[in-house]
Amino acid sequence: MAGDPAQRDVFVPHGFPEQQVDLGEITLNYAETGSPGRPALLLVPEQTGSWWGYEEAMRLLAADFHVFAVDLRGQGRSSWTPKRYSLDNFGNDLVRFIALVIKRPVIVAGNSSGGLLAAWLSAYAMPGQIRGALCEDAPFFASELVPAVGHNIRQAAGVMFELYRDYLGDQWRVGDWAGFVAAAQASPSKMLQLFPHADEPTQNLKEYDPEWARVFYEGTVALNCPQDRMLAQVKTPILMTQHGRAIDPDTGELLGALSDLQAEQARKLMEAAGAKVDYVSAPDALHMMHQFDPPRYVKILTDWASTLPAGPGA
Repeated sequence: MAGDPAQRDVFVPHGFPEQQVDLGEITLNYAETGSPGRPALLLVPEQTGSWWGYEEAMRLLAADFHVFAVDLRGQGRSSWTPKRYSLDNFGNDLVRFIALVIKRPVIVAGNSSGGLLAAWLSAYAMPGQIRGALCEDAPFFASELVPAVGHNIRQAAGVMFELYRDYLGDQWRVGDWAGFVAAAQASPSKMLQLFPHADEPTQNLKEYDPEWARVFYEGTVALNCPQDRMLAQVKTPILMTQHGRAIDPDTGELLGALSDLQAEQARKLMEAAGAKVDYVSAPDALHMMHQFDPPRYVKILTDWASTLPAGPGA
């Protein structure tokens, strides 16, 4: 399974045609639906996710938006780039995609690490590119090795990423899925117990470069992009959703994308930057609401988008 997407026979067909665009360093894969006469919407998946995790949500959103859903570098059919995974590189890929493909102001909605990138675009995209950013259960601070506040990556989802690093390896060079499953089942981590582990990798993992996991676990993904500084520079309206979360009373482990303390601090930093920040608490929701409860996700997104200021592309 190692190697560039073009050399891997792991893909399956989906309900929307896939397209590719050359961004210079990478070829980025995406799907598109809805009328060009509708407001533009960019969907950015979570780590390990591909665009098709939004497939059902896209069907529902097409009535109101011109929808684009992407595979980030290292995921899906987009290029794998060993040693080149960072928030800044992911974000600048999206800046180029907006400039070359969407070509007008866009609402961006990202889940998990895709939610981090939605905030990144609000802070660092070219002027006028972003109308608003939905950060769906984004792991603000909890995805950093040395966060400004609260749990770090190794006290949260990093327990999973460590096993991806050790048992799958960069570009699947290790590929010991049985060893991964055994280690996950033997781990005392409550976080790992939340995930089922099948006899073979799920489709989304087959399309994923596990180097992503390593750079998050080791902290290099955000080496030049501290999240407290990023959040203090957002420039557009923001919607934060926060889903199921808890602190394990025995270990102190964070079970969820971010703690309430981290969500509160993220909101304070963005509001201090002058952004209008809306917040939806959904403690009963799974991390990927867009995939597992598309109608609820679409209503939240659509209701919020209707409050955004009108402008070019609206």
